[in-house]
Amino acid sequence: MPELPEVETVMRGMQIALQGHALSDVILRRPDLRWQIPADFRQSVAGQTIIGFRRRGKYILIRLSNNLSIVLHLGMSGRIVLDSPIAPALHEHVTFLTEDGRRCGFVDPRRFGMLDLVPTTHEERYKFFSAMGPEPLEPAFTGAVLHAALKGRKSPIKTTLLDQKIVSGLGNIYVCEALYRAGIHPKTLAGTLKPQETKRLVQAIKDVLNEAIAAGGSSLKDYVRPEGGLGYFQHAWRVYGRKGQPCPDCPGPPDCMGVEQITQAGRSTFFCPLRQKIR
Repeated sequence: MPELPEVETVMRGMQIALQGHALSDVILRRPDLRWQIPADFRQSVAGQTIIGFRRRGKYILIRLSNNLSIVLHLGMSGRIVLDSPIAPALHEHVTFLTEDGRRCGFVDPRRFGMLDLVPTTHEERYKFFSAMGPEPLEPAFTGAVLHAALKGRKSPIKTTLLDQKIVSGLGNIYVCEALYRAGIHPKTLAGTLKPQETKRLVQAIKDVLNEAIAAGGSSLKDYVRPEGGLGYFQHAWRVYGRKGQPCPDCPGPPDCMGVEQITQAGRSTFFCPLRQKIR
């Protein structure tokens, strides 16, 4: 599933291409994706001008001139195709058309994505946002905020950070990378982290997300940027997907045999046993 940097990259591409443009029509080639698309979706959207974009966690919000926001989630395999050919791409279930001839296609082979509508003024009350944690790139997300959220938690820090109620938008890849940078073992119980450790961890989260966004995200499987290019941050991974390989700080054998891989809550976790010591 695309994580926060990939979703942010897609949103920015859409914003550059579509903000300020009026939608002449929306073509729905099926009534549902993961869930039913609102029956009045086309009539609510067609004729409106796109006035802004916002990302909330892994969701994209497209704000319209009639005070409605389109809620878009890419799901497992969804991608956005901008200025797509006249003929829809394979699995292009939804196409947005602008009055000046631009096209924006939503391609989703596995149909785990979603489209919905919410009043713009009620975005934070939307059913999937109301219990969502803070945005990790906002100034309000600090070490003190994370430390308070982790208080009393006995789950491993790796799986805890994947809980969208703790912090929104984080996924497996970037949690592994952030924990490595912060020097925290993924099995460390979340509630045992000290204030200086959560401060270091928050900075690592912000750094790795910002670097990934600057690189256009990490291209895995179906993910491509809206203009069709690939993200490049996968080439900068320090531990994720690098089992047995040296990390940037690795002194090599016999002191360290390279990155290790374990499974936590059904997800692969990668870490350096030397830099991220268990306590």
